[in-house]
Amino acid sequence: MTEPETKAPGLPTIDVLEYGGKRDGVRQSTGRRLFMQLLVADFAESAGDAPPRVVEACRQARVPAVVYADAMSPRGVGLLTWSEDPAHFVRAVRPLFAGAPLSRGVLRDGYAMIGRTYSTGHEPDLEWTLLRRPIENVANDRYPWHVWYPLRRNGAFARLEPIEQSHILREHAQIGMAYGAQELAHDIRLACHGLDPADNEFVIGLVGAELHPLSHLVQAMRKTRQTSEFIEKMGPFFVGHVAGRA
Repeated sequence: MTEPETKAPGLPTIDVLEYGGKRDGVRQSTGRRLFMQLLVADFAESAGDAPPRVVEACRQARVPAVVYADAMSPRGVGLLTWSEDPAHFVRAVRPLFAGAPLSRGVLRDGYAMIGRTYSTGHEPDLEWTLLRRPIENVANDRYPWHVWYPLRRNGAFARLEPIEQSHILREHAQIGMAYGAQELAHDIRLACHGLDPADNEFVIGLVGAELHPLSHLVQAMRKTRQTSEFIEKMGPFFVGHVAGRA
């Protein structure tokens, strides 16, 4: 566990650790987190052959990945990869686009998403939540439908008192938990502050056995105070059906 840096005289203390609930009377903390990246490419020719070939390329390169057939574009292919080390996307994922089949695809503007897992401060198993839960969700064969989208809240939310923010977020979380409890939808929540070219703050992934409940969950969230009052922008939405996993 990494300890917070000692505060210099006259400067605020900067703490970049993630915190969870108490375990054996001690509050959990860690400096580890998982990064996930989604890239979407369009193929002019032989688009139907692209997804399985991308899966094979990832396997050959030993890059853990989920490869999607784009439900909204017959020529679109999505590539989801992850690592605790963000340099992985430059050192391992980037070279995939130098060879076939990804070298024949054109990356789709506005659909690149990257983010990091984060804690809310109440997780009973902090490391599972941050490092393993997102991978288990996207790697689960029972969940072939995945929806990914970025979002940004407006500045008014940041100016609310922490207790009011907590109430707003709890309403949002309870709806998500209800869908998860009924095996309708499970989520991956990533922060992307300062990482997104459009200045989005979060990337959300929804996974499930059927597509309709994922859409239904997004619709249900529109009624919450967070979405109805404080969301400035959502999307674009990428709807993928899992073509294979590496």
